[in-house]
Amino acid sequence: MSEPRDLDAPLFEDTLTPHRSLGRTGFRVLMLAACCASTALSVGFYLIGAWPIVGFLGLDVAAIYFAFRLNFNAARAFEHFRLTYFELTFARVSARGARREWRFAPTWVRLERVDDEDYGPQRLTLVSRGRSWQIGRGVGPARKAEFAGEFTRALVEARRGPRYS
Repeated sequence: MSEPRDLDAPLFEDTLTPHRSLGRTGFRVLMLAACCASTALSVGFYLIGAWPIVGFLGLDVAAIYFAFRLNFNAARAFEHFRLTYFELTFARVSARGARREWRFAPTWVRLERVDDEDYGPQRLTLVSRGRSWQIGRGVGPARKAEFAGEFTRALVEARRGPRYS
């Protein structure tokens, strides 16, 4: 006989974070290249007497830096899902750390998926009792597909209920 499953143990637990193609090392390399290019161009302009251009080239590098800093700060946002036989907990945490949490009975929850034939899943929506929440907005199509498949299987298992024999 198999051991009964702990009813509070999660059937599914996952965190969706926004996709970022450039990591910290790539950012440093990009900034180094931008600084070198800006310096090389600045020297040429300075030598021919167009010294105000040097400041504008420096502003370009600063703009690149601050744009990426904002991007990295926005990447701290995430969505967390925890599904047990009796409850789905969905938490959305903003980049600033503000947390919002919703709890649902798995019986009343469904995941709607909008697919594009060329690009895969484009939108995932969590629907419960007439209300809906778009999830995984910053996540790529491959990750959305993986999440949707695993979440749907776990949701079916939660609706089926625990087995005691």
